[in-house]
Amino acid sequence: MYDLGPELDDATVDPGTNLLVAGPPLTGKRRLAMELLAAGAAAGEGAVAVTTRDSAERVLSEYRSLVADPGSAAVGVVDCVTRNQGGSPTDSESVTYVSSPTDMTGIGISFSEFLEEFYERGYRRNRVLLDSLSTLLMYTDLQTVFQFMHVFTNRVEDAGALGLYVVDSTAHDPETMNTLTQLFDGVVEVDEDREVSVRLPDPGASAAGG
Repeated sequence: MYDLGPELDDATVDPGTNLLVAGPPLTGKRRLAMELLAAGAAAGEGAVAVTTRDSAERVLSEYRSLVADPGSAAVGVVDCVTRNQGGSPTDSESVTYVSSPTDMTGIGISFSEFLEEFYERGYRRNRVLLDSLSTLLMYTDLQTVFQFMHVFTNRVEDAGALGLYVVDSTAHDPETMNTLTQLFDGVVEVDEDREVSVRLPDPGASAAGG
């Protein structure tokens, strides 16, 4: 089981669970998702962040500020931003750069490679953050994003990982949100008053669902 930490009253979910973290802008949903990602470090879990909004440098800095022992934390970042903005960085042990948020093949390959690497290093539990679905939808149509996320969430499930996906709920029409929500086992919603409501799957539901 994955412990979701004090932010969600130490609720637990099964390996292979995918959770949507939704809310309006400036409500702290991204920070909450990052805290949920970092909550696994104390238990010796790995973390993979796919960022379509911020540079890998910023993501790593924020993640490491949230864990007790940053030097020992196993974290990998797939950066979809820096090269798209004209930078030409080279990959490192902890960061892989793809050309843009539209390079979904590159995103999928890089994300899978981090999971495989962590598994080989002995990390049997890993948390995955994708920030954000709204940025993907700025670049690509809903059908393409849905197909990509269907593959992505299945990969998380097959790996027994925990998936966390941020979306700006007010940036999309209800039909789009309903379509996206189908992909996830549960929803963590932050409202305009920063109140958090949680709809989590029943224990065993992820495994039973295959």
